[in-house]
Amino acid sequence: MDHENSMEAAKTRILQAALPHAAFDGWSQTTLNATLTDSDIAPALARALFPRGGIDLAVAYHQAGDQAMRDALASTDLTALRYTDRVAAAIKLRLAAADKELVRRGTTLFSLPQHAPEGAKLIWASADAIWQALGDTSTDLNWYTKRATLSAVYSATVLFWLGDHSDDNADTWAFLDRRLANVTKFEKTKAAIQANPLAKALLAGPAKLLEKIRAPKAAADLPGHHKP
Repeated sequence: MDHENSMEAAKTRILQAALPHAAFDGWSQTTLNATLTDSDIAPALARALFPRGGIDLAVAYHQAGDQAMRDALASTDLTALRYTDRVAAAIKLRLAAADKELVRRGTTLFSLPQHAPEGAKLIWASADAIWQALGDTSTDLNWYTKRATLSAVYSATVLFWLGDHSDDNADTWAFLDRRLANVTKFEKTKAAIQANPLAKALLAGPAKLLEKIRAPKAAADLPGHHKP
């Protein structure tokens, strides 16, 4: 096993050992400390892998959920579904990979002002993971609008899901369908405006400027750039 893989394996062991503790103590330094005995990982290595303690554990848990969703989507045939239904299926798979209490603890943590930007970044990353898994090839402004819209739908759905006590989360899926229907209605309205000759003339200037926006070429290139 090479060094990178061994480090990832250690990180996974620590995260798995942290899950039962996080349900009671939240994503905290207390949780990380409690996992050291359970995971049999050297404290120095744990500090290196999770230098910020609980916040890094919460980030790792969220990212593991994104990866579980990618794996599930890769083995799921969605070709018979409409595009909106594919998005809904992806969100359902993402939440199926999550534990409500652990997500609730994470939501509390990321609602704190000092951690809110990181929480927003994670939601954006989940939306990006969904679009990539569904084969999105946009490279212009649509790259941003798709992810911004899906981030809003996903975050609202997660908050609803956290308080949902219906059988098999039926109320959450109904809520999700309504949010996606609203997005579809908005997109149809936008297309109608763009097809209107008067609106097209009025928007010609701004549209020309927006055409210069490009999607980031790498994760480090967020939020993209303006093409001169």
